[in-house]
Amino acid sequence: MTTQATSKGTSKGTPKGAWQITFLLFLFMVVNFADKIVVGLAGVPIKKEMGLTQEQFGDLGSSFFLLFSISAIVAGFIVNRVATRWVLLILAVIWSLAQFPMVGTVSFTTLVICRIILGAGEGPAFSVAAHAIYKWFPDEKRTLPTAILSQGSAFGVILAVPALNWIIVNHSWHHAFGALGIVGLIWAVAWFALGKEGPLVSTSAVTADEPRIPYLKLLTSRTFIGCVVATFGAYWALSLGLTWFTSFIIEGLGFSQHQAGFVSILPWIFGATIVLLTGWISQLMLTRGFTTRGRARGVLGSVPLIVGGAILAMLPYAPPGGIMIALLVIGSGLCGSIYVVCPPMLGEFTPVSQRGAIIAIYGALYTISGILAPMVMGNVIQHAATPMAGYMSGFTINAAIMAGSGLLGLLLLWPNTERARLTGTSQPAGTIKGAMSPT
Repeated sequence: MTTQATSKGTSKGTPKGAWQITFLLFLFMVVNFADKIVVGLAGVPIKKEMGLTQEQFGDLGSSFFLLFSISAIVAGFIVNRVATRWVLLILAVIWSLAQFPMVGTVSFTTLVICRIILGAGEGPAFSVAAHAIYKWFPDEKRTLPTAILSQGSAFGVILAVPALNWIIVNHSWHHAFGALGIVGLIWAVAWFALGKEGPLVSTSAVTADEPRIPYLKLLTSRTFIGCVVATFGAYWALSLGLTWFTSFIIEGLGFSQHQAGFVSILPWIFGATIVLLTGWISQLMLTRGFTTRGRARGVLGSVPLIVGGAILAMLPYAPPGGIMIALLVIGSGLCGSIYVVCPPMLGEFTPVSQRGAIIAIYGALYTISGILAPMVMGNVIQHAATPMAGYMSGFTINAAIMAGSGLLGLLLLWPNTERARLTGTSQPAGTIKGAMSPT
């Protein structure tokens, strides 16, 4: 049953239409990650056709993230004042139009420019979508829809890779970009017709009454820093998967392009399972009275990063083939849990009027690893004795970054007491603003 927003900007019920919006935004993230994966999936054909070195291909992968963080921050402040419905629509149109120049013959420079524009349009995607969803769900019910939103990334790869790989194998990588442009425009039309702004937002009077916290205090809070650091390590693994996983399967392990298309979806299937499981477990724990620091969010997101890093560290000692693929799939897939818990943790202590900007800045900072990871991997492979040795060194660096970021997250994530520290007020440990009492 639809309920009115409380004086704190949340509701004890879920408004009608919330899950329809969640599904549309899930599809939004499906398109988002299909756009991201296409360069990595077509990496070997692109390198052969354009005569690119491993270092140049790494630079191409990094170019996507050059404006990614800046646009995320700008959009974060915009959605504090502008309806998310229109911002999301504009982003989707930008993605779609950025794909079409690649349909014909293109130079390396044109390809890089189009990826930079695409990255600028996709940088704010998750943070704006999360901010939009939080206008439909009260805090204690946000973890599961956040998990579903996050899984748009996995399903974007799972659904898109077989289709895009078929186009690449049977036609060309150029046509794969065109197909994504058409799909993006279809989503934009659907959102224009069905997208709505959520009702669980503060009124002007409530917003004025809500205590604002200086941005410097929010950005230097231990939980904000912990979220950025922990997700930085996770995104390092993700951006390597987007850019280099398929190339490794072909160049390192000797699979064909057709075979590599099927292998490339395995990390995302495993990651989707981890993320959905994390969201369900976290929400179940919250309803049973666990603190968001204890196991329900902070620890639940950090520990898988540490374990995943340890698994990836074993990669150079495994024989090439199935065992190596399994270690990559499990190690990189475990990092997905942090994406589920961090946005709700930030939402716990950030005032509603500042939430869009804080989530966007968080996203902008951790995605800096998207610039670094593909570039570092390309440089390492280029200067290694053999491509395989280069891949192993690159994945070992990934393992160290993942495990280290998980340890720091474990030390820094204390969302259940953050708001009290920032405002100087008392708040019982483990409580959530606007949450219902466990039954």
